[in-house]
Amino acid sequence: MPSSGASWRAWQHGRVADRSEFSFDVGTRLDGGRHGRTGVISTPHGEIATPAFIPVGTKASVKAVLPETMREIGAQALLANAYHLYLQPGSDVVDEAGGLGKFMNWPGPTFTDSGGFQVMSLGVGFKKVLAMEAVGVRSDQVIAAGKERLATVDDDGVTFRSHLDGSKHRFTPEVSMGIQHQLGADIMFAFDELTTLMNTRGYQEKSLQRTHEWAQRCIDEHERLTAVRSHRPYQALFAVIQGAQYEDLRRKACRELETIRGSGGTEFDGYGIGGALEKHNLGTIVGWCCDELPEAKPRHMLGISEPEDMFTAIENGADTFDCVNPSRVARNAAIYVDEGRFNINTARFKRDFTPIDENCDCYTCANYTRAYLHHLFKAKEMLSATLCTIHNERFTIRLVDRIRASIEGGYFDEFKKEFLGQWRGRIKVPGE
Repeated sequence: MPSSGASWRAWQHGRVADRSEFSFDVGTRLDGGRHGRTGVISTPHGEIATPAFIPVGTKASVKAVLPETMREIGAQALLANAYHLYLQPGSDVVDEAGGLGKFMNWPGPTFTDSGGFQVMSLGVGFKKVLAMEAVGVRSDQVIAAGKERLATVDDDGVTFRSHLDGSKHRFTPEVSMGIQHQLGADIMFAFDELTTLMNTRGYQEKSLQRTHEWAQRCIDEHERLTAVRSHRPYQALFAVIQGAQYEDLRRKACRELETIRGSGGTEFDGYGIGGALEKHNLGTIVGWCCDELPEAKPRHMLGISEPEDMFTAIENGADTFDCVNPSRVARNAAIYVDEGRFNINTARFKRDFTPIDENCDCYTCANYTRAYLHHLFKAKEMLSATLCTIHNERFTIRLVDRIRASIEGGYFDEFKKEFLGQWRGRIKVPGE
């Protein structure tokens, strides 16, 4: 696809959206009846070799890092947030710029989420984390301590107040589709309601039905907008699977979403595995879903990035996944290495003139020392976030590249055992 100014504009105005621009080809499968596999997702803006980690650039920017740098460290695609870009600068502005990729000077594939996560985070104040276990009182009025409810859900959509200025807004499936079509990502997600593990079983059932009805409305509107906006590249639409920790609800969601068609026969192009789930049940839940989902379509796992979770999700059938964690913890001085995560701003590293990781090929490890990074954090220099984010994102991307190579090479189980045998999660160092 043309990427330079004049040729881009000529291509953009002389084309017609073609659904064949999006496809997925399965490559090597794991043995033993497991759902894990490699593959290639083809989009109008390039290919994604799977399994793949998709870094998050919430507001059309991976915080502290240039888009060009993300390409250099091996990112195949980036994910932005529809809710945040709707509020600022406005999805119409991004559309006028030529779409998300052109707006942020990112030449590769892009994803946008639907805003469904904000239904949960604004409504109950919880961040997106994998729960260790579902404990505590079941309540459909649950809200995080010290938080105010900024969103309310009904069967038609969600009413919320902006976290920026308190202004009132309304999201429906049709509104979410309109915003995401304006943002122009290669892959977007149907509007859904994300529940918590503390919701009652009855509410999970009600929410699942609501998400199913919203999915039908999303695909109808997606089909309409694709025809109206035929001068733009084709955008793939993924359904989102809810059901929390309940096997019957997860399987039901998958089966029902697979049958949904637009009025013109449009199917979902892939599936997002989302919703509340327990960390120790991650593999089981992904496996339930992949038992039911069509083999020929890609599966995206929403919101994971810890190494043990990535191995588990990939082995059980996830093709792509995203998470803000590598960049978020980097801004707080937390560094990833093969043995685990440690804080670079502790006294131990003040005179440590070695790279973060001598085996890492990132720009930071090639040019800077632990002592310098320690100094940057202590001096509150913005460069600290840039250099540590480069390393953490490269670590995560490179690990998934290694997992993909291990599947293709037939040594996934050996690599998993070797890596997780040394991975300790959180490393305590002297001075902490």
